[in-house]
Amino acid sequence: METTTSADGTRIAFQRTGDGPPVVILGGAFSRASDGQGLADALAIHGFGAVTVDRRGRGESGDRRGSQPEDEVADVAAVMDAVGGRAAVLGHSSGAVLALYAASLGVPVRALFLSEPPFRFGHDDPDPALADRLQELVDAGDPGEAVSLFQLEGVELPREMVESIRRSEMFPALVPLAPSTVYDALLTARLSTPTSAMRNVSAPVTILRGEQTFPMLVTAADQLAEAIPAAELVIVPESVMHRPDPAATARVISERISAGDAG
Repeated sequence: METTTSADGTRIAFQRTGDGPPVVILGGAFSRASDGQGLADALAIHGFGAVTVDRRGRGESGDRRGSQPEDEVADVAAVMDAVGGRAAVLGHSSGAVLALYAASLGVPVRALFLSEPPFRFGHDDPDPALADRLQELVDAGDPGEAVSLFQLEGVELPREMVESIRRSEMFPALVPLAPSTVYDALLTARLSTPTSAMRNVSAPVTILRGEQTFPMLVTAADQLAEAIPAAELVIVPESVMHRPDPAATARVISERISAGDAG
């Protein structure tokens, strides 16, 4: 992987796949750059240079206790500068919130693709103290409990599912990502409703959601499409239960970018 340095000195790791116009992929909670490799490979087939990113606190990227959403925006800007200075961005889940926030703060985004962002628009907003509670668990040396707490209250998984995950073989791989749950909780709580600047970004916006996904994410996608009148809402039947289908998602991205270039 390559690395770049964010504004606060934090190392941010990223991986390029393919040649062509860059598309930066920002994953959601508990994701690493490797989780976006399927989409990166599919984008490369369409002639794009896909860029998967280890967001701060994950994988090969560095970390800094007390990081704020604006620090993650600076991370996105640093990656984009490293790959050419302007790029399309695909954000999934909390990564979609980050992508839209980055564009609203002036990061030079060519086109935005927002996959199932968990906006609440004032309904059942997450606990604003969740990030502090997660940080306390991490500081106390109990990252496993932080992972489970985020799954319960940040993602709102049923308790039985959280307990099942904790007993599963996948759980040890989630534990090192516990510090990053603090940033996801802070990001999604502070930006539970998009700001005015987020609703008025200049980049073209495409909102993607699966045909079968969690009801809260259906509502969020529909409300975001209403909040950004110029945005296009695309239903992707192949994407199921908050898992973007790589081939179908890459096809949507390629078609929208090509149409924009033609226009």
